[in-house]
Amino acid sequence: MERDANLYGLPFLKMHGAGNDFVIIDSRGRVGAGAAVCTPALAAALGDRHRGVGFDQLAEISGSSSADFHLDFWNSDGSRAGACGNATRCVAHYMMAQTGRDNLSLTTARGMLYAQAGADGQVTVNMGHPQRDWRDLPLAREVDMMALPLEGAPVALGMGNPHAVFFVPDADAVDLAARGPALEHDPLFPERCNIEFASLIARDTLRLRVWERGAGITLACGSGTCAAAVAAHLRGLTSRHVTVQADGGVLRVDWREDGVWLTGPVAYVFEGRLAPDMMALVAQ
Repeated sequence: MERDANLYGLPFLKMHGAGNDFVIIDSRGRVGAGAAVCTPALAAALGDRHRGVGFDQLAEISGSSSADFHLDFWNSDGSRAGACGNATRCVAHYMMAQTGRDNLSLTTARGMLYAQAGADGQVTVNMGHPQRDWRDLPLAREVDMMALPLEGAPVALGMGNPHAVFFVPDADAVDLAARGPALEHDPLFPERCNIEFASLIARDTLRLRVWERGAGITLACGSGTCAAAVAAHLRGLTSRHVTVQADGGVLRVDWREDGVWLTGPVAYVFEGRLAPDMMALVAQ
């Protein structure tokens, strides 16, 4: 992406990780280098798949004094996301290609994260330790995090975003479009919640489908994949090494002593530059 974003409009990059798709904006070269430019209005306009570019999440790169770079995340409805594992992997791949390095550090609202290049073009990111206190998600009140008082008794935990993981016999049989919105907005979740439906299909292999807060049904979800793998181990269903089959591809999770490591593919789609009319939303 070109560094001069002021001549014809804002440059951006489109990438995806296992079908989980992102717009990536590199703000480091703009006037006031390192300052983020995205706003709720711009994120929502870009996230519109009919009138904008379309994405599950937007990731904006800015400068960091304590790491190689900083990332902020936005959902397609213009709301903030606290973490995005697949977008982090995509941005890390972009940054490693720029720098010629095979490992990077980055800061997010989640804290300091680390990414590294893997075999066959795959990228791994340490998503940190799972959050297992009800106040950290947050929930509206103290409840059993291993079995929320909802039909299906899901496991609740945080991976930078709040997650509720339902274990079901067949994830493909779940009417995700019907159940997802109601669960996302349940009063138990004051900041809404990502909803995962997982089924065990083989030893240490999960089938996963996801409803993301602020984005709806997505083909994959990095933080949701981590949450499902952690929840499966806590329920005694798997080891700490889990393969997850999402709608858009296969991801792998390794829950180590230093955090939950997420590995999977990344893909470039295209680069573009926003028209001046769309750029007017930056100031809102």
